[in-house]
Amino acid sequence: MNTALRKERTDAAAVLVRRPGPGELHPVRTHRRRRTLELSLAVAVPLVLVLLWQLATAQAWIDDRVYPAPSTILADGWDRAAAGDLWPDVRATLKRVLAGYAIGTLSGYALGLLMGSLSLVRAALEPLLDALYVVPKLALLPIFLNMFGLGEGPQVALVAATVFFFVWISTMSAVMAIPSGYRDAGQVFGASPWQMFRHVLLPASLPAVLVGARIAAGVAVLVIVASEQIAAANGLGHLIFDSRALFQNDVMFVGIVCVAVLGVVFSELVRILGRLLTPWAPRDRGRGQS
Repeated sequence: MNTALRKERTDAAAVLVRRPGPGELHPVRTHRRRRTLELSLAVAVPLVLVLLWQLATAQAWIDDRVYPAPSTILADGWDRAAAGDLWPDVRATLKRVLAGYAIGTLSGYALGLLMGSLSLVRAALEPLLDALYVVPKLALLPIFLNMFGLGEGPQVALVAATVFFFVWISTMSAVMAIPSGYRDAGQVFGASPWQMFRHVLLPASLPAVLVGARIAAGVAVLVIVASEQIAAANGLGHLIFDSRALFQNDVMFVGIVCVAVLGVVFSELVRILGRLLTPWAPRDRGRGQS
């Protein structure tokens, strides 16, 4: 009897002690270690794949006439860049992407803001835009060729149409998701339409809008390369398609690498711009978080 009573008292007096982990004791050191690990993995994975590719060509596991070694691609790209043969195609693609991206982003944001704020406008336009959204954008290229003729117009219009839908959907959804209490607070304080946009709609919707804009940046590069393969006399897409037709596979891979670098850089610039414009928003990437 006494033994059981003492055991119950001991259990009741037990205290759970939680010891702080390394992340709590040394947050700065833990953050640096985690970031170093993430950066190491980001570099190591593609580097290992490239080394395996180089080894496969060196050991004749794959035909280097079809899949040139990375060293061959690098040397050819360096020679073309030094001779000035690569930059005209890079500039042509970049110019089309930037022009179409700017037009699509501005028009998509304006219409998304309008449709997210006014239910009647949304009811009138949303079914039509939903139907156009599911149409493959490359299917619109013949229409743009008829409208603008040969030249820069069709490519810019195709990129703008692609970016427009991504930004429109993200903007409209972000505006509709703003809590009604935000708008009510603005009305209580007598905010004008501009003040309501500046201090309520813009800060609340901008993080989600920028996520859509970042996705659109990568898709814009994909679309322009496909468009240049069909209806362009220059650009990276034309370089890839033309070199493949001439069996210049090393040049083809140079173009592919340039497209990959362009897409990554463009997407990262949009992400960095989004972080600068919305410092209050949570990061869209897990790096640096313990």
